[in-house]
Amino acid sequence: MIIKNRSETYELLCLRFLNARMNLSTKDLNNYLNLEKGYIGELKFDKLLLENVSDELLTINDLLLEYKNTFFQIDSVLISKDTIFLNDVKNFEGDYYVDGDYWYTISKNEIKNPLEQLKRSESLFRRYLHSLGFSTTIESQLIFINPKFYLYQAPMNEPIIFPSQLDHYMNKLNKRAVKVQDRHMKLAEHLVANHIKKSPFTRLPSYSYQLLKKMIMCKRCYSLNVVIQEGKFVICKCGCKEEIDAAILRSVEEYRLLFPERKVTTNDIFEWCGKVKNKKEIWRLLSRNFKVIGHGKYSYYIIDNSR
Repeated sequence: MIIKNRSETYELLCLRFLNARMNLSTKDLNNYLNLEKGYIGELKFDKLLLENVSDELLTINDLLLEYKNTFFQIDSVLISKDTIFLNDVKNFEGDYYVDGDYWYTISKNEIKNPLEQLKRSESLFRRYLHSLGFSTTIESQLIFINPKFYLYQAPMNEPIIFPSQLDHYMNKLNKRAVKVQDRHMKLAEHLVANHIKKSPFTRLPSYSYQLLKKMIMCKRCYSLNVVIQEGKFVICKCGCKEEIDAAILRSVEEYRLLFPERKVTTNDIFEWCGKVKNKKEIWRLLSRNFKVIGHGKYSYYIIDNSR
């Protein structure tokens, strides 16, 4: 049973939008591409669980917690009757090797040891559970999801699951899938309630409304190379086709995320979307979907929670 679904982090969403609308530095671009690739790998693991593992397991995706002023993140938490499984999913691609406690790409660039990160998260999670008075067995696994990944000199006695071992791991999880008790459900609900939605380690470049490119972004490939067809559809070179009203409303959410301090006005959304519709049509669309505050040129729109 999925208790918490996975969604893009605030950092990933912002970088995705900014990458389409400005030139990111090499550092910011690499950070964005790594986050995007990691998210794709996590979704692939979620799909494997959904298709192959019993619904008796309680599943919490993408959990960020704090214990004694220390933050720790877990990609996937699976709660069974007698064990909690912590999964750290890596979408590494290419050849890597291990030398003692150090991990390298095949071109000899050192990377963070993912096993140390996993052990740190497990230790903090164990202490977090202890503070709640909850005691159970914890098993952590480092999951390599990409079939194009290879690790030379891989340590044999570490909790690593390689792509060829995923079927076996799914079978192992199924054997532990026994109906959980109320205390397990209460724990899962507590963990989700204490999930930190916005990481304190978010890294974003500086940006401003004036300097960003203005146009509707393709919802599939995140490009601004779109055209408007018959005033009804947004068409992208990647083949994606979307109704223009839906695309504009999606662009409003993008605008609100990047500029929480700015008001949503007809003029700004008209400009933000690349003037794909006239202002009157934008006004009508916003009026139907948001609550208007004020009158005339000073009016703006907010989410209407009563709808």
